[in-house]
Amino acid sequence: MKNNEDSFAYDFDAYTDGAARGNPGPSAAAAVLLKNGQVVAERSIYLGHSTNNRAEYEGALLALETAAELGATSLRIHTDSELIARQVRGQYKVKNPDLMPLREKVVRLAAKLEKFAIVEIPRGKNSAADGLANVALDTALGIRPRRD
Repeated sequence: MKNNEDSFAYDFDAYTDGAARGNPGPSAAAAVLLKNGQVVAERSIYLGHSTNNRAEYEGALLALETAAELGATSLRIHTDSELIARQVRGQYKVKNPDLMPLREKVVRLAAKLEKFAIVEIPRGKNSAADGLANVALDTALGIRPRRD
C-alpha cells in the first residue's frame, strides 16, 4: 500500500465523513467518489448509536468498498478527521480497541489497490460528504428538511 498523495494520479478521489449527534449518539457515514473531478458515486449509511470516530472509519470503508465495485486500482481518500488519517497512515497508534478492527479493515482493503493515499482536509472542504452523512442521519431520525 503506497501512501504518497503527490506522486501519483489516482483513478478516484473520495471525500468521506462521519457524523454523530452526541458522542456517542445516533451516527451515519458517507462517501462521495469522483473520477476526473466528476461525482460518480455517493454512498451513505445510518450506523445507529455509535461514536464520531467509528462513523469516520465507516466513511472510509464506504469509499474503499465503492471504489472496488467501480474497478478502481488507485484511490485517494480526503477526510476531515486527523485521527483517522493518521491512524491509517500509521502515524498515530490506535488506542481505542473498538477502532482497531475498523483500521485493520481499511488497511486490508487499501492494500488491494496499486496506489492509495488518505489525506486530511479542512472541514470546509468536505461539505459534500458532510451533507450526505447528515441527510442519512436526518432521514433515519425522521427529521424533515426545512422548506424556506
